[in-house]
Amino acid sequence: MGQKMNYIGDSKRITTTGFEQTAKKYQAKNCSNCPLNGACHKAKGNRVIEINENLEQYKAVAYELLNSEKGIEKRKQRCHDVEPVFGNIKQNHGFRRFMLRGKQKVAIEWGLLAIAQNIRKKAA
Repeated sequence: MGQKMNYIGDSKRITTTGFEQTAKKYQAKNCSNCPLNGACHKAKGNRVIEINENLEQYKAVAYELLNSEKGIEKRKQRCHDVEPVFGNIKQNHGFRRFMLRGKQKVAIEWGLLAIAQNIRKKAA
């Protein structure tokens, strides 16, 4: 509804990969009589949002790179270079799911699939 939000502090969070994120927290002044109260947020108090400025900056850079002429060319090239490989592995060789569980074992299994695909490619 266009009301200003006040800065209330920073919040730090460590992701599951161990990366530390810092976000700025802002809170609305008064959400009690707002007609969008139920649709805007579910909390009982005033709405609080977090803005991670580093993440927003990275997203803007990625957006610019993806929508540049070179980025568009790379994205067009993907359907010719990468996607047929996955389609071949799935459709022609029947690989639909990993047999092993765990990141390390899946990485080994995927590496073996990649080696087999490269050998097939060189043999043809």
